[in-house]
Amino acid sequence: MNTNLSNGKLLVADPSIIGDFSFTRAVILLADHNNEGSVGFILNKPMAHDLSTFVPEISQRFSVFEGGPVDQDRLYYIHSRSDCIPNSKPISKNLFWGGDFDVIKNMINDGELSSADIKFFLGYSGWSSNQLKEEVKRNTWIVLDDDDEKRVNISSSNDSTFWKSKMIRLGGHYAIWANSPSHPHLN
Repeated sequence: MNTNLSNGKLLVADPSIIGDFSFTRAVILLADHNNEGSVGFILNKPMAHDLSTFVPEISQRFSVFEGGPVDQDRLYYIHSRSDCIPNSKPISKNLFWGGDFDVIKNMINDGELSSADIKFFLGYSGWSSNQLKEEVKRNTWIVLDDDDEKRVNISSSNDSTFWKSKMIRLGGHYAIWANSPSHPHLN
């Protein structure tokens, strides 16, 4: 199993994580990993509210996702448009996070950004130095390369089927979990 942690990797919650509201069946994009700690965003847990709930001046509908249990009163975003969003931080070759939010608002309202270009999160997932490495060693997370980072992370990872597809791809005993209920103890 891959245990190499770096920016752009996907962290897939092991099926044994049951009952943890934030991380059960989560797929997390690792946005920043260094000696001081790690930051990631849960890709597959949409919220009931859209972006205009939090930013009323946005004229288009954009989903907002639960990014993680840390700093849930702040809006974060990943995108593929560093060419026109200043101050973006690279995650990998085609993905970035952050950047000038005023530019983003204007681009959305002018129809220059779509949900295929940017994804919004409330909160983030964070780990202190070596914490994530220890969780990976304990098999809490399965570390995967992202096959098609721009398309998968931004536009096709929008629901629980993303975790299921990762379980099927892993095969073996993981494939059995793909169709199991979210709370097997309630079965």
